[in-house]
Amino acid sequence: MSREKIVILDFGAQYNQLIARRVREQNVYCELVPYDTPVAKLRGRKPKGIILTGGPSSVFDQGAPHCDPAVFALGVPVLGICYGTQLMAHLLGGAVAKAKAAEYGHASIRIARGSKLFRGLSGEMPVWMSHGDQVSKLPDGFAVLAKTDTCPVAAMGDTKRHLYGVQFHPEVVHTPWGGDLFANFLHRICGCGRNWTMASFVTEATEAIRQEVGDGRVLCGLSGGVDSSVVATLLHNAIGDRLQCVFVNNGCLREGEAEQVVRVFGDEFNMNLHYADATDEFLAALNGVADPERKRKIIGHKFIDVFAAEARKLGTIHYLAQGTLYPDVIESVSAKGGPSSVIKSHHNVGGLPKDLKFKLIEPLRDLFKDEVRRVGLELGLPSSIVYRQPFPGPGLAVRLVGPVTAERLAILRAADQRVREELDPHQHTLRLWQWFAVLLPVQSVGVMGDARTYEYTVSLRVITSEDGMTADWAKLPHELLGRISNRIINEVKGVNRVLYDISSKPPATIEWE
Repeated sequence: MSREKIVILDFGAQYNQLIARRVREQNVYCELVPYDTPVAKLRGRKPKGIILTGGPSSVFDQGAPHCDPAVFALGVPVLGICYGTQLMAHLLGGAVAKAKAAEYGHASIRIARGSKLFRGLSGEMPVWMSHGDQVSKLPDGFAVLAKTDTCPVAAMGDTKRHLYGVQFHPEVVHTPWGGDLFANFLHRICGCGRNWTMASFVTEATEAIRQEVGDGRVLCGLSGGVDSSVVATLLHNAIGDRLQCVFVNNGCLREGEAEQVVRVFGDEFNMNLHYADATDEFLAALNGVADPERKRKIIGHKFIDVFAAEARKLGTIHYLAQGTLYPDVIESVSAKGGPSSVIKSHHNVGGLPKDLKFKLIEPLRDLFKDEVRRVGLELGLPSSIVYRQPFPGPGLAVRLVGPVTAERLAILRAADQRVREELDPHQHTLRLWQWFAVLLPVQSVGVMGDARTYEYTVSLRVITSEDGMTADWAKLPHELLGRISNRIINEVKGVNRVLYDISSKPPATIEWE
């Protein structure tokens, strides 16, 4: 696909993917590549502009990551961010020094007049700083575009060569007008249009699938999660009945989940959906197993067995579709905290038998999660699928702390259903990331109907998050918490106590197992 694009050179910033997302929010396609990508390859990508990310290194460090200085002579605009700015100054004949006063956190910059980079922004602007070094001498041709009380070069620019650098981080939410700065760089300076839309992606991806698959057939493991659902729908639109979807019920799904998948994709979208209800097989293998790693391994191995058996029934199939996303493609491997230097794909169905020889097709590998959801809406998927909260592959088995039994699964499934019924309508207003019940291997004394009970304890896990990497517990209204607790205790036989998990990630994880 020929796309107007921005190339981002990754110097190991913790915010590198966030930079890419900010660019795409401006409807501009971008790619994140290793900092040492040869200039010839960069030229071959025909970028409209280049962004240098921040990073944990100092330009003074031995072995600090450097790009080829010829990057600045490619004739396209360049924007450096934090370390990227310092490196730009260093490579172009300026100087970098240890700051007299390091800046970490909120700061206020004073903006010089007349710069395209800050067009439309006020004289003073709050930003987020995180640096110990700073530019101490400008390279020839550069001017100061912004400063703080302790950072004399908070932004710099060479307007003739269209080279710019900012010491702060415009990609984080703590720089409120960072999006405007990106817009100025991308549209005013690089001359990018707003051509990267999910409608255009669907058109391009559909044509690309048809060209790649030809007359072949494609197998897709469909779970009902947003990634596999979007992959299946995109493929179905492109090749119709030559798509074969396999949905495996491992017995650890939530209430009504299997029925929803069959109804939406089999009945409403009229896909070739092969439903394998292997509940008995999975529960027999899991019965009494308490160790979470054993649960995961058992479910993983059994899934492969069932999926492979279903695949063999379908005759000759040429391709296996995967829901690989762009963050999966990027792998940071530098032991020095450096940038991404290895590209890999993460396979959702790994370890298939050797006799099943498939070519992989990964139509979402250029997308971030939020873009996948927008594609889902573009394809007409229901919001209950598009905004389905993340759900672990092993399902309720790893929300069932302690031994897996059919009885305990039934209790957890019923409790979880009440949690979802109460919180689903509020997921957007409360900005929830995940909300679910966990059944603990703890029984306690209670009183119900003047009789003594000795029953299980349920913990509620309700969190807010931007990307799942960090999370905080949701500050739910007390009356809502009370209603959830009352419903579980009154309606779910076997539970007499409900707790609320108020731990953040880190140190806790989102899932209990």
